[in-house]
Amino acid sequence: MTMTDEERVVSSEERLRDEFGSLRPALVAHCYRMTGSYQDAEDVVQETYLKAARGVDAFEGRSSLKTWLYRIATNTCLTELNHRSRRVLPSGLGAPSDDPGAHVFADDSIAWLGPLPDAVLGDPGEVVVRRESVRLALVAALQHLPPRQRAAFLLREVLSWSAAEIADVLGISVPAVKSLLQRARVRLDELDPEARLPEPAERALLDRYIAAFETEDTAALRAVIQDDFSLEAVPHPVWFRGVGVCLPFMERAFAGRGGAVRLLPTRANGQPAAGSYLRGRADGLWVFTITSGRFARAVKFHDPRLVTVAGLPARL
Repeated sequence: MTMTDEERVVSSEERLRDEFGSLRPALVAHCYRMTGSYQDAEDVVQETYLKAARGVDAFEGRSSLKTWLYRIATNTCLTELNHRSRRVLPSGLGAPSDDPGAHVFADDSIAWLGPLPDAVLGDPGEVVVRRESVRLALVAALQHLPPRQRAAFLLREVLSWSAAEIADVLGISVPAVKSLLQRARVRLDELDPEARLPEPAERALLDRYIAAFETEDTAALRAVIQDDFSLEAVPHPVWFRGVGVCLPFMERAFAGRGGAVRLLPTRANGQPAAGSYLRGRADGLWVFTITSGRFARAVKFHDPRLVTVAGLPARL
């Protein structure tokens, strides 16, 4: 018995739904690396499915559905990036302030880099594989690459595609792909890999930080942060580095909030993180970097929606 055209279309649509469903977390992670924004990544992945659904009956099977979906997602990202500014963290804008009393203000005109809660990454086994490729520092560095360099680097180094496959996706020659990869690697060569503790040790350190933060104990905070600890918050361009500036700034912030903040542990970008609550309501997500057994960096993203995306409640 042969399939009718209608049956063949239905079969193709079912295969697409199944493949897309299992691949969706990985596609979101890929598009997040490309765009630097979880929300943009979600939008691109949704557009990827719509484009695939419109074209699935013409899919010739010269590659796997998985490869085809990545091809659509990558090119959709490239189209979006043609109309977007490079996303940054506060430290990407200039030098830190050396004044703990500096005026901190929000600037929503800047294209800010966002976090990616680990809860988005899907199956726990896959999360471990993807963590290194979504580290906050790496994603921030990737935003410095031109979009096609970024795409070539991610397809090769994260997804292990061949130069020929990448050339086919980007519509360029294999030598051109190799040139893109070489330039991307040179640009990223300055990025030092972050030392990582085993997760139980990370969690114990995070618990100490949270306890010190909630009790406004700057002496206890000093015991768990590096000398050159940096403190950033999106969407605030002003940021701080060094315990001599960060701790006085935090003391000033503590004095103005009256013990009304609580933190709940989670993970984002494969790193320790915490949902922040002000008077019982979610107000943002902290993402922490640990090196050599202490906190080296804390970045707060003032967006309450990220707390629930990370799997935490909106209210306590």
